[in-house]
Amino acid sequence: MLDALTGFAVVGIAILVGYILGRIDLLGVHARPVLARLTFFVLSPFLLFVVLSQADVRTLFSALLPVSAIAALTVFLIYAVFARVVWRRSLGETTIGALSAGQVNSNNIGIPLSLYLLGSAAYPAPVILMQLLIFTPISMTILEAATSGQTSVWRSIGRAISNPIVIGSVLGTLVSVSGWELPPIIADPAQLIANACVPVMLISYGISLHGQRVLGPSGRRRDILLASGLKLIVMPVLAWVLAQFVFGLSAHEVLIVVVLAALPTAQNVFNYSQRYGIGETVSRDTVFLTTLGCVPILLLATILLG
Repeated sequence: MLDALTGFAVVGIAILVGYILGRIDLLGVHARPVLARLTFFVLSPFLLFVVLSQADVRTLFSALLPVSAIAALTVFLIYAVFARVVWRRSLGETTIGALSAGQVNSNNIGIPLSLYLLGSAAYPAPVILMQLLIFTPISMTILEAATSGQTSVWRSIGRAISNPIVIGSVLGTLVSVSGWELPPIIADPAQLIANACVPVMLISYGISLHGQRVLGPSGRRRDILLASGLKLIVMPVLAWVLAQFVFGLSAHEVLIVVVLAALPTAQNVFNYSQRYGIGETVSRDTVFLTTLGCVPILLLATILLG
């Protein structure tokens, strides 16, 4: 359990470093947009390429996938109904909020916590593949259409397909499916660049926290609280109900899907909101609240189900 807390401490320290950099203004006023573009267009595509090229795609069809998929889609739908129908949020804001509520940090937090809490780093693979191969292209298409003013569906899809994150994900999956082992001349540089993604992303997030107050007077408090509540409480409980009573998974598999569902909001969501200039407050505060709030939730889940 101490190792799991250590994983959170590593993430927290990186964010703290970013906050200090923002506070002393070491990188200047252009630090946030520059780091956001660097992460979105360069580092994230390399990271996703490396992660997926090394993954076993067959795990995408494991028994854990339906539970994780249904739980995420249900949370997306609940948030979308409140945001779009009740609160009349824009399509872009609704998309970022829904992703904040249901897209989990299955990579830089999910993999180490899976290793520490569940005994294997392979369990997040189905969720990683589902999010990168299904959720990300759809989200990119919606965000492109919402922010570019394009009315043509095919043009929006074309812009999403040419998105570097989608390209990195598809290329990594093709390498994994083919069984091709990348030569060192390709694998080593890709790994080197990919290794920079998580720390730069966390530092960029820390910089964004300076001068901001969580749940500040942004007019989006209820959006943030709804997304955080869905992420921390509804999604893990729904995963438990589905795994235990609908799919009849084993006790260990129930624990796995609940832990995966209780992971905090993916840092990528904040990166998307920065890139498209929409929903940044909702994604930033939800990432912050769920990263802190998931610690007791995960500990409680391992005690009750482990």
